[in-house]
Amino acid sequence: MSTGRRALAPRLGRRGVAAFAAGALAAAVLAGCGGAAGQPDPAPTPDDAVAAVVEVEPTVRVASLRGPTTMALVGLARDVEAGTAAHDYAMTTYGTPDEVVPRIVQGEVDVALLPANLAAVLHARTAGTDGAIQVAATSSLGTLEVLEHGDTVHAIGDLAGRTVLSPGKGTAPEHVLADLLRGSGLEPGVDVAVEFSSEATEVAARLASEPGAIAVLPQPYATALTLGHPEVRRALSLTDVWAQVHPDSRIVTSVVVVRRAFAEEHPDLVAGVLDEIEASGAWVAAHPADAAPLVVAAGIAPSPAVAEAAIPASGLEHLEGAALRDALEGYLAVLHAADPASVGGSMPGDDFYLAP
Repeated sequence: MSTGRRALAPRLGRRGVAAFAAGALAAAVLAGCGGAAGQPDPAPTPDDAVAAVVEVEPTVRVASLRGPTTMALVGLARDVEAGTAAHDYAMTTYGTPDEVVPRIVQGEVDVALLPANLAAVLHARTAGTDGAIQVAATSSLGTLEVLEHGDTVHAIGDLAGRTVLSPGKGTAPEHVLADLLRGSGLEPGVDVAVEFSSEATEVAARLASEPGAIAVLPQPYATALTLGHPEVRRALSLTDVWAQVHPDSRIVTSVVVVRRAFAEEHPDLVAGVLDEIEASGAWVAAHPADAAPLVVAAGIAPSPAVAEAAIPASGLEHLEGAALRDALEGYLAVLHAADPASVGGSMPGDDFYLAP
């Protein structure tokens, strides 16, 4: 649920401005006939009439990454394509952060859906520039799962003496797993061996082929693997373990960020955009069968069956304001303790959060 957002004032999109301006001009011409006796009013010009109309609402330039980060956006993307969205959007999906980050830094993007720690890094990098960003909402929470090729792991303590496969050494999944192991009384590298691979697909392939293997994978990889290999089971949700170790925060997988200058210039428009993103994520979560083909078309899941099964486990929850900050600060603090560079060198301050 969103919290503390300002009421959205009525505004005109590009499609309604021409008709509104024409009507305003006609009204101004008629009004000009009623000047003081003997003193005809000067005829209004088209520029005068248009200036009296509300400012034309700009196109909102939205960027996202091809993958789970974009899952909450597919309902809005459908509406944009159908011409039924409440605002004008230019939506682009990129394959890697290296493609989208320069555009954010250069102020070519107004709104983006990004991994939470990347948002903190970008905030540090863009401070004082036209591309300076603020985090406005969450788009997904807690998608990490412990999977097992077997049936011996039912609590995190069962990982003692075992080897866990994991993608992404030096990334958020490693830091989260290490923190939760320590919070549960297990020391990574001592009580639990962690073996890293560069790609989630490599981890998934080993898990499928090695009886007894244990791995950490995010959604939708976890669901795709279990659907294709019944011998692999979802043993633990790291979201549940996090709630035991850090009850005052959440694992924040991805967030909605807004270019600060854009938010300051168009606060009502930004509020409306956040409403549409929230509604999009809520629709996806409530209608997984209908949303599944859109998730596949966006390159997030390999098939509608995988998408439909993965959506309920993908944490599509929209938090703003105090709820956003409570959830995100604790998560970033864990990453910062493990590696300050993972959140931009230092914990982000008040200016990181878009005021409700």
